Amino acid sequence: MMLCVIPNLLFLMLSLSSLTFISTENVNVQEKLFLSSMGLSSRPKPSHQAPVPSLLWKMFKKGSKQTSTSDTDPCVVSEYGVRGNIVRFIQDQESMEDLSSSSGKTTQRFLFNLTSIPGEEYVTSAELRIFREQVVSNGSEGFHRINIHEIIKPSGSFQEPITRLLDTRLVQHSLSKWESFDVSPAVTRWTADGHPNHGFVVEIVHPDRVEQDSKRHVRISRSLHDREDTWPQMRPLLVTYSHDGKGNVLHSREKRQVRTNKQRKKQKPNCRRHSLYVDFSDVGWNDWIVAPPGYHAFYCQGECPFPLADHLNSTNHAIVQTLVNSVNSNIPRACCVPTDLSPVSLLYLDEYERVILKNYQDMVVEGCGCR
Repeated sequence: MMLCVIPNLLFLMLSLSSLTFISTENVNVQEKLFLSSMGLSSRPKPSHQAPVPSLLWKMFKKGSKQTSTSDTDPCVVSEYGVRGNIVRFIQDQESMEDLSSSSGKTTQRFLFNLTSIPGEEYVTSAELRIFREQVVSNGSEGFHRINIHEIIKPSGSFQEPITRLLDTRLVQHSLSKWESFDVSPAVTRWTADGHPNHGFVVEIVHPDRVEQDSKRHVRISRSLHDREDTWPQMRPLLVTYSHDGKGNVLHSREKRQVRTNKQRKKQKPNCRRHSLYVDFSDVGWNDWIVAPPGYHAFYCQGECPFPLADHLNSTNHAIVQTLVNSVNSNIPRACCVPTDLSPVSLLYLDEYERVILKNYQDMVVEGCGCR
């Protein structure tokens, strides 16, 4: 029997999907290795099903339905592009700290816990997203200005916080939409440079006559009238894009058509790709992997006979090794292994019950060959 090596992450998934052939101890070892490759120290055990922001669903579904072979990223939506292979949506800690407001101005502090971002990841971009609703009162044809500040030094007993302006936007009253603000410099200072994270100040500048409506329509805090399932889809979010140095930036791949079994003439079991579907519920991971429920991993199996045919996708080394094997059986034949692999995007909950979208390299076998 010959032992051939296949990529680690795919091997772990294949092992976990074949529980009946592996001891419990080995399954636990494989599970720990897989979780480690995902950047997780232990298996997430969510206490409840965390709400997935609608924008994150949009990003995931766009990538899943991508059928072209272009370099389009599956996490690209019309609002912005993605620069990384991990996307995190971090909700604010709802400190509800209203800072002193002057006439025509509303300010509030936001704090986001960034401890879920490992030190080895490089944050390439970050955005603060705030939802605002249409103002229906008189004067709704006007504008508001929203300013986003980084808190350099928090406020003291008798002094205002020291802040730095990060982004600003003039928005129209008559539209309901998400507003996105670039806060990359601040998040980079907090994560890469080790500066203290004191949060952001969101400042809304508005005409006096619509001040009260403005405070309500820019959703920087929860209203008493909000339904429990509505607020999670409207609360402020910090979106971070990072790269862990593994593989490339999120790229699309050609969608495969799963072939149906057809009546064929019996052929020698030469090296080829075989069907294999990994169902996350089979390994008990469906409570923390939000989507997809599973995926087609495929695997390689078959003989690499002498002489090697062209369609077996062999290397010169494999051809020479097979030739030597024909005269010296102590030298093993070439192995049937994956020669082309593609990534899979997973939407999952981490140990902190935060929803993450990440692209994992080398998860799907696209081609097999003798090597």
